[in-house]
Amino acid sequence: MNRLIPMKKEQILWIAASAVGLLGTAAAGLAGVASLPAPVAGVSLAAAWVSIAVTLGMLIRHLARLKAMTQVFRVGAQMKIPFDSRRDSVLGEIAVAAEQFLDETHQKVRQMQDENRDLGLQVQLLRRRKSSIEAILNSIQDAVLVTDDRDRVLLANTAAESLFGFKFDKDNPCLVHDAVSWRELIRLIGKSRQSRTPHVRHELTFPQKDGPITFNTVLSCVLDDFGNVLQVVAVLHDVTREKEISQMKNDFVSHVSHELKTPLASINAYAEMLVDGEAQDAETTRQFCSVIQGQAQRLGRLIEDILNISRIESGLIKVSRQTHSLALVIRDAVQMIMSYAQEKNIAIHAPASILYDQVSIDRDMISQVIINLLSNAVKYTPAGGQITINSELNEVEGTVCVTVADTGVGIPEKDIAHIFDKFYRVEANNKYAKGTGLGLNLVKQIVETVHGGSVFVTSTPGQGSTFGFVLPLSKERAVQMVS
Repeated sequence: MNRLIPMKKEQILWIAASAVGLLGTAAAGLAGVASLPAPVAGVSLAAAWVSIAVTLGMLIRHLARLKAMTQVFRVGAQMKIPFDSRRDSVLGEIAVAAEQFLDETHQKVRQMQDENRDLGLQVQLLRRRKSSIEAILNSIQDAVLVTDDRDRVLLANTAAESLFGFKFDKDNPCLVHDAVSWRELIRLIGKSRQSRTPHVRHELTFPQKDGPITFNTVLSCVLDDFGNVLQVVAVLHDVTREKEISQMKNDFVSHVSHELKTPLASINAYAEMLVDGEAQDAETTRQFCSVIQGQAQRLGRLIEDILNISRIESGLIKVSRQTHSLALVIRDAVQMIMSYAQEKNIAIHAPASILYDQVSIDRDMISQVIINLLSNAVKYTPAGGQITINSELNEVEGTVCVTVADTGVGIPEKDIAHIFDKFYRVEANNKYAKGTGLGLNLVKQIVETVHGGSVFVTSTPGQGSTFGFVLPLSKERAVQMVS
């Protein structure tokens, strides 16, 4: 059974006014037809007008309230309904319901604003993380390349752009075979995606203008929860220098082993002959012992040179720098080598000392440089030849240049570029003198690494060679020249 909804006072008043108006109108009409007395017709007509006035008043009042409610809905829940919303009024329940609706809407709006603010903060955080990740990737020296399941380049850092020679556009990704010209790398990326291997390492060598480069390449597959390949990440680390160093170490060990083997073999052979009693007299014994001593000294020089070069390259050598006159260092070195030159009837010409050629050097090291150059000149100059050592001051550049020129056998042009390398010996000149191939490399290390100078060589086969080095003048001398 339907429950009757009780009417409000305004509804009862409205119905009563309408009924009175209808009755008054009907009475006025009957009065005109039935010729009722004028007072009765007047009262009926007045009642009708009163009913119309009351009804119009109520309509105007409700229209004003409805307009106010419309304004509230338009503005939002920040504005309250500007009239008394009593429940016993016609619009009371509508007003109460409207206020409740606006309050709930306002709460939802505030909740959405809070969520929107949180989302904005999360978006900003994600953007910062993305920018940070991109900055980190671009700061990595290794080339990083990311491709999707359709072979499109999704990410490439600065090193990859420089290596492969393309510009990455994240808004318009290109295909990997358009960005990378190395077919072997493209093939391995496709193979890695098909095999779905999490990590696989390859060593790839690619030709370049300056020579081949070798990369330690790691390919990784990024899988989703269903095991499908989303991306393939390729990281290429340049190991060209490491491989060169490794090869240099292997060559160094090989050369050292070879150089050590020769004197040790001689020492062992002559020692065995002494043990076996093959030296029948004192003279033979002396000769055997002299050979053993000479090879032992050669072995000692070899070990000393190796240690000195190693200390210089590792930065562990102790350097005692002081200001010295380079001319005096040259004079002492010439005196030390003079007897060796006289044995081969080789003349050494040393000009007069230069004034004010002060340099900040380790005297023992630079003395060893000059002695090594003079000794080589004597070794490879035939008897009766000449050696000239000279020094030249360059006041404009603040340097002093020392040259050692000989009239020896010279150096073939193809060997000039390698003459200062470790253990390098000119094959064409091996018959003239023995050596370890470390003396000139030690010269280069002392002059360039320790003293910040430079070395050079010029030579003409059959006419002679000129070795030289350049050192900066001491700061005190440089100041005097400027002033």
